[in-house]
Amino acid sequence: MSVEREYRARIAAMSAAERVRRAEALVRWSRDFLIRSILAERGPMSEARLKRELALRLYGSDPTARRLIEELPARALD
Repeated sequence: MSVEREYRARIAAMSAAERVRRAEALVRWSRDFLIRSILAERGPMSEARLKRELALRLYGSDPTARRLIEELPARALD
């Protein structure tokens, strides 16, 4: 059996709840990875600023989302 077929068989054998938990864990891992990357690049920052930077990484390629994120009041970032 190929690795791909084995992977698909194991995923298919999971319950819906198990697949959702797996997806949630992957999203959490990705988010944490981005946070570590941001902090490594820019150094320590407030939680609000970190959330803004994370939002820019996640949604900044969408012009409307980027505009909304960048319009956040400065007082909300510190």
